[in-house]
Amino acid sequence: MSFTLLPDLALRTLGGSVAAASDESFAEKENLINPWAPAFQAHTFGLKGQEYDGWETRRRRSPGHDWVIVRLGLPGVIRGVVVDTAWFKGNYPPYASVEACSADGYPPPGDLAGWTEIVPRSPLKGDTAHEFEVSAGRRFTHVRLSIFPDGGVARLRVHGDVVPDPRLLTGLTVDLAALANGATVTGCSDMFYSSPANVIMPGSARHQAEGWETARRRDEGNDWVTMRLAGPGVVRLAELDTSNLRFNAPGEARIRGADARTASLDDEDAWFDILPRTRLQPDTAHRFRVDPGRATTHARVDIYPDGGLARVRLHGTLTADGERDLLTRWEALS
Repeated sequence: MSFTLLPDLALRTLGGSVAAASDESFAEKENLINPWAPAFQAHTFGLKGQEYDGWETRRRRSPGHDWVIVRLGLPGVIRGVVVDTAWFKGNYPPYASVEACSADGYPPPGDLAGWTEIVPRSPLKGDTAHEFEVSAGRRFTHVRLSIFPDGGVARLRVHGDVVPDPRLLTGLTVDLAALANGATVTGCSDMFYSSPANVIMPGSARHQAEGWETARRRDEGNDWVTMRLAGPGVVRLAELDTSNLRFNAPGEARIRGADARTASLDDEDAWFDILPRTRLQPDTAHRFRVDPGRATTHARVDIYPDGGLARVRLHGTLTADGERDLLTRWEALS
């Protein structure tokens, strides 16, 4: 599987921010983590020259190189980095490298230390998305992109696996299905219009494309999505949000759980109801108090017959061994 299918941990919509840069004379550093694809319109000149949807520094007339520091919105294990020079054709940097570090809390950029090189100095081309696999195998909170000596980069994508701080989850009621807490989508029946991974994203969907939407079914089946939860836990409150889906919301939905520690997920009998098949309304954030009485590691949401969901939230508590597993993983990767 390509690392680009994993979440972009630096994305602004996931809480990422651009903390500092050596220079941003031509185009703002904040553009690096915008969620949309880089755009360009020729002959759009401002007081700083041609406008670019990216980060662009001045032409260096002294020794050194430019750099930018990004705080990851979701700390985790970085599996790959994309340095995209889209639209920068005569002003791209010829080389770039990437470093990463891990910091507790919210330190200012000047206090960051312990940088580890995760992408060595590598050649770049203009107007190209460069993919670099990363094998550091550690949890990071910040990355630093260095360009040599100067120029413009449209986007920096930092794909990986979310590793949450267990101290923010243990002993509390949390969303067990949230990407920010370490949950991940493991499969779906259809993703014709938009990705099922959207249903576990933070915040509210602003429009249909920020949710999950399937093609129209012309058979007797139904669509579904499965997810691995943040850890083994007991769900107490389920949310199925059809916001923005006014004429393509499912008529009904069902949520089931399974405990992969004690049974195979391929065994249909291993799945039990968290929320029985229930009627849904369009453009509505539905909330259902549930009491399955059993711990679950995975969830499956069936929608009938097709349509879309903006978000799925499964609020509950981690089990004692679930809390231990999260702590052990965090300590091993930190």
